[in-house]
Amino acid sequence: MKNRLTYIPIEIAEQFNDFIIKKDVQILDTIKARTHDYNTLSLIKLLYQLHKAPMNFSELYLKSNIRMKKSFLNYLRFCVNYNFISKINIGTNSIYSITTKGKTMLGLFMNK
Repeated sequence: MKNRLTYIPIEIAEQFNDFIIKKDVQILDTIKARTHDYNTLSLIKLLYQLHKAPMNFSELYLKSNIRMKKSFLNYLRFCVNYNFISKINIGTNSIYSITTKGKTMLGLFMNK
Protein backbone atom coordinates (compact mmCIF):
# COMPACT_ATOMS: atom_id res chain seq x y z
CA MET A 1 0.00 0.00 0.00
CA LYS A 2 1.37 3.39 -0.98
CA ASN A 3 1.75 6.11 1.64
CA ARG A 4 0.18 9.44 0.69
CA LEU A 5 0.14 13.01 1.90
CA THR A 6 -3.20 14.39 2.97
CA TYR A 7 -4.70 17.11 5.13
CA ILE A 8 -6.38 15.89 8.29
CA PRO A 9 -8.47 17.98 10.70
CA ILE A 10 -6.68 18.16 14.06
CA GLU A 11 -9.59 16.55 15.91
CA ILE A 12 -9.50 13.53 13.59
CA ALA A 13 -5.70 13.31 13.69
CA GLU A 14 -5.82 13.06 17.49
CA GLN A 15 -8.40 10.26 17.49
CA PHE A 16 -7.05 8.27 14.52
CA ASN A 17 -3.32 8.58 15.12
CA ASP A 18 -2.75 4.96 14.00
CA PHE A 19 -3.24 6.06 10.38
CA ILE A 20 -0.53 8.73 10.56
CA ILE A 21 3.07 7.90 9.68
CA LYS A 22 4.53 11.39 9.94
CA LYS A 23 3.00 14.75 10.82
CA ASP A 24 4.14 17.78 8.87
CA VAL A 25 3.05 21.40 9.14
CA GLN A 26 -0.15 22.58 10.78
CA ILE A 27 -2.29 24.85 8.61
CA LEU A 28 -5.15 26.51 10.50
CA ASP A 29 -7.15 23.60 11.94
CA THR A 30 -5.57 20.85 9.80
CA ILE A 31 -2.34 18.88 9.80
CA LYS A 32 -0.51 17.87 6.64
CA ALA A 33 0.52 14.27 7.20
CA ARG A 34 1.82 11.16 5.50
CA THR A 35 -0.69 8.41 6.16
CA HIS A 36 -1.35 4.66 6.08
CA ASP A 37 -4.45 3.42 4.29
CA TYR A 38 -5.49 6.67 2.68
CA ASN A 39 -8.82 5.31 1.41
CA THR A 40 -10.08 4.23 4.82
CA LEU A 41 -8.94 7.50 6.35
CA SER A 42 -10.87 9.46 3.70
CA LEU A 43 -14.04 7.51 4.52
CA ILE A 44 -13.48 8.20 8.20
CA LYS A 45 -13.04 11.92 7.49
CA LEU A 46 -16.46 12.01 5.81
CA LEU A 47 -18.25 9.95 8.44
CA TYR A 48 -16.63 11.79 11.34
CA GLN A 49 -17.87 15.18 10.12
CA LEU A 50 -21.43 13.90 9.83
CA HIS A 51 -21.56 12.19 13.22
CA LYS A 52 -22.05 15.60 14.86
CA ALA A 53 -24.80 16.98 12.62
CA PRO A 54 -26.18 16.73 9.07
CA MET A 55 -24.49 19.01 6.53
CA ASN A 56 -25.06 20.28 3.05
CA PHE A 57 -22.64 19.42 0.24
CA SER A 58 -20.48 22.56 0.56
CA GLU A 59 -20.07 22.26 4.33
CA LEU A 60 -19.15 18.59 4.10
CA TYR A 61 -16.64 19.23 1.31
CA LEU A 62 -14.89 22.00 3.26
CA LYS A 63 -14.85 20.25 6.63
CA SER A 64 -13.73 16.86 5.31
CA ASN A 65 -10.50 18.37 3.93
CA ILE A 66 -10.51 16.04 0.95
CA ARG A 67 -8.89 18.57 -1.35
CA MET A 68 -9.62 17.08 -4.76
CA LYS A 69 -13.30 17.45 -5.61
CA LYS A 70 -13.32 14.36 -7.85
CA SER A 71 -11.94 12.23 -5.00
CA PHE A 72 -14.45 13.76 -2.60
CA LEU A 73 -17.29 12.91 -4.98
CA ASN A 74 -16.03 9.33 -5.33
CA TYR A 75 -15.88 8.81 -1.55
CA LEU A 76 -19.25 10.49 -1.07
CA ARG A 77 -20.84 8.31 -3.77
CA PHE A 78 -19.30 5.21 -2.18
CA CYS A 79 -20.72 6.13 1.24
CA VAL A 80 -24.18 6.80 -0.18
CA ASN A 81 -24.18 3.59 -2.26
CA TYR A 82 -23.19 1.48 0.76
CA ASN A 83 -25.70 3.26 3.00
CA PHE A 84 -23.12 4.83 5.34
CA ILE A 85 -24.55 8.26 4.49
CA SER A 86 -28.06 9.24 3.50
CA LYS A 87 -28.79 12.03 1.05
CA ILE A 88 -31.96 14.13 1.21
CA ASN A 89 -32.70 16.63 -1.54
CA ILE A 90 -34.37 19.82 -0.33
CA GLY A 91 -34.96 22.08 -3.30
CA THR A 92 -31.59 22.65 -4.94
CA ASN A 93 -29.65 21.62 -1.82
CA SER A 94 -28.62 18.14 -0.73
CA ILE A 95 -28.40 17.40 2.97
CA TYR A 96 -26.18 14.51 4.04
CA SER A 97 -26.45 12.66 7.34
CA ILE A 98 -24.80 9.59 8.78
CA THR A 99 -26.86 6.40 8.96
CA THR A 100 -26.82 3.72 11.65
CA LYS A 101 -24.60 1.63 9.40
CA GLY A 102 -22.24 4.61 9.02
CA LYS A 103 -22.13 5.10 12.79
CA THR A 104 -21.26 1.43 13.18
CA MET A 105 -18.46 1.75 10.60
CA LEU A 106 -17.07 4.84 12.32
CA GLY A 107 -17.40 3.16 15.72
CA LEU A 108 -15.22 0.27 14.56
CA PHE A 109 -12.33 2.69 14.23
CA MET A 110 -13.11 4.98 17.19
CA ASN A 111 -13.39 2.24 19.79
CA LYS A 112 -10.06 0.48 19.97
